Amino acid sequence: MNLTTKKVATDNIEPSDPTDKVIIRKYCCKDREALRTICADTGFLGKPIDPVFEDRELFADFLTRYYTDMEPESAFVCERNGKVVGYLIGCCKPRLKFWYHLLYDPLLFFKAFYRYFFKPYNAATKKYIQWVLTRGWRETPPAPKDCPHFHINLLESVKSPNTTRRLIDSFLAYLVSKGHRKVYGQIVVFGDRRKPALFRRFGFEVINSMEVTKYKEHYPSKIFLFTVVKDLEKRPLLYSK
Repeated sequence: MNLTTKKVATDNIEPSDPTDKVIIRKYCCKDREALRTICADTGFLGKPIDPVFEDRELFADFLTRYYTDMEPESAFVCERNGKVVGYLIGCCKPRLKFWYHLLYDPLLFFKAFYRYFFKPYNAATKKYIQWVLTRGWRETPPAPKDCPHFHINLLESVKSPNTTRRLIDSFLAYLVSKGHRKVYGQIVVFGDRRKPALFRRFGFEVINSMEVTKYKEHYPSKIFLFTVVKDLEKRPLLYSK
């Protein structure tokens, strides 16, 4: 398969079912605040991040700002009745992202440092920051270098296999149209959700995983972060063979 010449339309992907009010489309600047709100509303295992980390602004800055401000062309949103209810943010320029965080993250650090002592943050938020500084980097599994990646979040009201497939397939088709051959994601796994067999069903290979302890006081069971990789030459879409 010639990945560099395959033509895929990704600007507006209409629902296959005309009665389905959910559409998948490319991200635009007017979606920024809605995307940031969803990030905070789903930040704690699909629920609002507030009980764990109260600073929604800083949380959204760290997790979404690069994607919305530096690489918006690689982002997609899920919209229902004119309202953004989910998103997929992707990175096809990992070196740019590296330099962005190298330059921008110190500013986030100083904001967090100031608010830690002078706002001040509550006890749960302080513990979360302590985890980020002392354990976060150690509990993040390795990822492939110079490889595109993505993050996906949907509000509970629109979560479904069909919506998730359409959103991910839109990004995968975009990658193929740009000539990319692989993509990875780092997926939170807890309880009975997202077992390795499920990833394999969709053409993803689990290459490593690590236990994440940042929610230990808020969730009774173990939580893991899996790094999964998909070969787009073999399976360019989620359900393709």
